[in-house]
Amino acid sequence: MIMMKPNWQMVGIYADEGITGTIAKKRPDFMRMIGDCRKGKIDIIITKSVSRFSRNNLDCLLYVRELKELGIPIIFEKEGINTLQVSSELLITLFSGLSQAESESISMNVKIGKRQSLKNGNVPFCYKSFLGYQKGADGKPEIVPDEAKTVKRIFAEYLAGKSLNDIAKSLMSDGVLSPRGKTAWNSKVIMSILSNEKYKGDALLQKTYIADCISKKSKKNNGELPMYYVENNHPAIIERSMFDRVQEEIARRNSKRKVKQKGTKTELGKYSSKYALSELLFCGNCGTPYRRVTWTNRGKKKVVWRCISRLDYGTKYCKDSPSLEESALQNAIAEAITRKAKSEGADVSRIRSHLKIYQDRQDISSIIAKKNRLNELKESIDQLTNIDNEAAQNGEFDSQFEQLYTEMYNLKDELDEIKKQQARLTQSSDTLNKVAVIIEGLKNHPVEYDDQAVRQLICCIKVLSTDQIEIQFKDGTLMKATL
Repeated sequence: MIMMKPNWQMVGIYADEGITGTIAKKRPDFMRMIGDCRKGKIDIIITKSVSRFSRNNLDCLLYVRELKELGIPIIFEKEGINTLQVSSELLITLFSGLSQAESESISMNVKIGKRQSLKNGNVPFCYKSFLGYQKGADGKPEIVPDEAKTVKRIFAEYLAGKSLNDIAKSLMSDGVLSPRGKTAWNSKVIMSILSNEKYKGDALLQKTYIADCISKKSKKNNGELPMYYVENNHPAIIERSMFDRVQEEIARRNSKRKVKQKGTKTELGKYSSKYALSELLFCGNCGTPYRRVTWTNRGKKKVVWRCISRLDYGTKYCKDSPSLEESALQNAIAEAITRKAKSEGADVSRIRSHLKIYQDRQDISSIIAKKNRLNELKESIDQLTNIDNEAAQNGEFDSQFEQLYTEMYNLKDELDEIKKQQARLTQSSDTLNKVAVIIEGLKNHPVEYDDQAVRQLICCIKVLSTDQIEIQFKDGTLMKATL
């Protein structure tokens, strides 16, 4: 068309790859063309059809009107429309709306296909931004050993008490690369790794969804669409027990309540990885946590731990709460851990043996029988549901349905309770195994105070008096220590 007009000169061809026609900002050549129009480099735009110009009704009208104000017509060859003509906007609105509807229809078909794929348990992997895995020769995920070490390190350090920022700083100082191959790490990346179920070999599908094909904004799925959970989909980097402990620790840190009343604005407290005793040391009189305080007297500094209630309100609520010197407190805790390592190791073994006996007592045959009965009930319900006759329409099977559903839900509740008991036993056994390993390693070594060891072994510490504390270990053992 341009060559047939001797007075016309072609400025250039503006063409984008057919990725999207609904978002103008994602079409670089289209935006370059609009920029050249604003600079006065173009007098006329020729395009094959309205659908080639835009598939977004609003964007189409906005750019058509802007170009019309600049005196630049758009000629749509297929529809025979010139935007400088009076009736052009009505036709453009009609054809642009049809183009947008076509895009929405195609998008919906693609969505249906993807959701059906998810429903069938097909797990998509974004390897470019996923640490620890790569696409194997068979097309399935396989573990990358070096990256898996980084993942295990992140989980281990989090359980050892480090904060998200501390983990990020340690990774950057060691020059470890992030999932996107960069040296920069932040707390959001660390949290996304810690909370990703794919690292234990499972996959939760459809966590997010695209609301519409025009904005293409991804939204978190809060129940608007069904989610699908696939177990044992690929090799695990993190053991299930460790992954579950991390999720519990995340929930514990996020649910911390404030303990200092004065000078705080929110109800939620903030987790601090600086001192282990900030979370473990409690007042024996009022139950309030202790806080680390630095006293200065004539230029000399002294570090003590004091009840927060006493710090905020004096003796109004807590009449008798001793202040403890940090060095004496730490020595007493280290001495208690040494005693436990030397004399209490047998108790851990005894508790572990009792747990094993209790686990062995569980009636496996009874669990299998209940599962089989559950399948029978489901088949009976399906058979009744498929009956299509007057008796079914008149509600004569309602009582049978009620009996079957009642028994089915009761069985489900019993199996869920058994599953919870098994999970609790497994968690207790894992905790004891961990304590046993640490204690075994400390038996023949002098113990110095260490925040990481304290977090791993001790559940809480209660201040009884100026010279005595009570320590509760994670295996349930109580021990008193003298300062």
